[in-house]
Amino acid sequence: MQYADGRQTYITESDQEAERLYIGIQSKNVDVKTDSLKKLASLSQDVTFAQEFISRNGLKQIYSIVEEGNDAGEMLAHTLKAFTELMEHDFVSWENLSTVFIKKIVSYVNMNAVDASIQQLSLSILENMVPTSRLLFEVVKKEVTLDRLLTHLQATNAQLQLKAMALLIALLLSATDAERRVRSTMAEWWHCRVRHHSNIIHSSEPLGDEMAHYLYVLQSVSLNLCEHRMKMSMDPYSQEQRDLLHSLRQTAFESESEVPAGTFSTERRRSLCAKEFRKLGFNNSNPAEDLHRAPPGLLALDNMVYFARNTPNAYSRFVLENSSREDKHECPFARSSIQLTLILCEILHIGEPCTCSETAQAFYPMFFGQDHFFEELFCICIQLVNKTWKEMRATQEDFDKVMQVVREQITRILSLKPTSLELFKTRVNALNYSEILKLRQTERLHQEETLAVPVLELREKLKPELLELIRQQRLLHLCEGTLFRKISSRRRQDKLWFCRLSPNHKVLHYGDVEEGVQSPPIESLPEKIPVADMKMLLVGKECPHTKSSGKQNKDVLELAFSIVHDVEECCLNFIAPTRYEFCLWTDGLNVLLGKEMTSERTQTDLDVLLSMELKLRLLDLENISIPDDPPPIPKPPSNLNFCYDFSHAEQ
Repeated sequence: MQYADGRQTYITESDQEAERLYIGIQSKNVDVKTDSLKKLASLSQDVTFAQEFISRNGLKQIYSIVEEGNDAGEMLAHTLKAFTELMEHDFVSWENLSTVFIKKIVSYVNMNAVDASIQQLSLSILENMVPTSRLLFEVVKKEVTLDRLLTHLQATNAQLQLKAMALLIALLLSATDAERRVRSTMAEWWHCRVRHHSNIIHSSEPLGDEMAHYLYVLQSVSLNLCEHRMKMSMDPYSQEQRDLLHSLRQTAFESESEVPAGTFSTERRRSLCAKEFRKLGFNNSNPAEDLHRAPPGLLALDNMVYFARNTPNAYSRFVLENSSREDKHECPFARSSIQLTLILCEILHIGEPCTCSETAQAFYPMFFGQDHFFEELFCICIQLVNKTWKEMRATQEDFDKVMQVVREQITRILSLKPTSLELFKTRVNALNYSEILKLRQTERLHQEETLAVPVLELREKLKPELLELIRQQRLLHLCEGTLFRKISSRRRQDKLWFCRLSPNHKVLHYGDVEEGVQSPPIESLPEKIPVADMKMLLVGKECPHTKSSGKQNKDVLELAFSIVHDVEECCLNFIAPTRYEFCLWTDGLNVLLGKEMTSERTQTDLDVLLSMELKLRLLDLENISIPDDPPPIPKPPSNLNFCYDFSHAEQ
């Protein structure tokens, strides 16, 4: 009853405060109105207060202040902040906004002389507005020009850059595939991308997680524009596609193709064309059959044509060099191009949906400095194929092995995140076949472990001790604490909160924290959960906050976990910032519950510790073979007369 009474009192207070502020924001006194809006912006984060305020038609007053007011100072900033917080609760649809209100918000974005905080809030409002309906998307797309967003991206204010980037991504994700493929629109996007390279990626300030995520999304959506051609097989009756094919042949064998039309019969000319296509590395006399497989489909043809037109010398050298080799040693250009295009599509995840997880930040800085990134990357890699083919002294039977090595070369260099294609080219050419063999050998030596029976027995004896070490490390990590983000239905990230275990491992402390606070003292965390009251640990789809939120992103589900505690079985819900934190926290909580650690990180850590411990203990046995069976125990002697008698020695 006491809880219920307290709850009722709280609701009454929210009701009274909502009424006071509703009246306050209508005051003619500027100071009273400003203070009321400031307090409204703060209290609107609370869902109960927000519901009470909205029920009084409070949003209508917010609309009026924005639509009718000409002030662009502190009062407007508080008004926009309050509006943003109230809309976060999803009590009112974004589609209810008037055209006048939307254009007013847009005007703040387009203004030159306006406070940065107002522009940030206005950009954030438009970002949340765009995905809700096609009509709002069209309005924002029409009113906010790309040039204006680029101006904000060039600003020195990091938060303004971030909000502009968020709106840019929201517009891109809300566009249809047809709109993304429009040449004029994409020309603007490519222009925008080049500016990102100089103003954001090469900025002196470190790149934040959110900006890195937005760059990843921009890269992913841009690369997925290739999906249409990748999934389209060649049509042998398409004159345009046939012309592209013949342009490859004519560029490579220009002198042979210039023979007058009447010199050869039609049959003779057809035979000559088939022979030249064979020299180009097509498996079939009709090259359309080679390009029938999709993926990579017509994307492979596009890449070959781009290579031939933009680097004609390298193209001719590749084809003619291999035409002069023995048949079994020639590197087939067309076949290699088709397979290489498929490999690049797989490495760059073309055709895969763009994930919205924070962990999916595999963007490549060099992507944002090149207008035709995929084609230019292909031009570098197809020459790498020829180089690696010669280094391996490969034959036609070794084709798959060569392409595996090329895939490894590309993947290893991309993992280093080169900042330009020139740097990528330098590094990937330096990583020749002999270097790949050395790296493979080194990795194999690190991975190999002795499988002798005595060593396996030693491993089993060491496991309990090392598992206890891992348990202590997990608990220590929980004592240090972690910063978590609350997830709302409207935004990917919301407010921050911190959770940590007490030094005596008996209480979990947690509470909300402000932005920028990394490790608050345990005394500042007001909420507590005794470890003794913890009942169980839930992960993934079992968590209540993933069930209540409807359809969830797969990556978010993999980071969700909940603690069920006390007799009423309440839950404390978490979304781990990374998979690493998820593993450490779930392991630590399982230790507190007296259960086994089940994360993949436990097995990884155990393997590393076992490997190190075994190597240290077996250091003295280097180059000594360990028998599978222990040496036999000798038979006992027939008598023990050899035993020394100390009593006689004393006399």
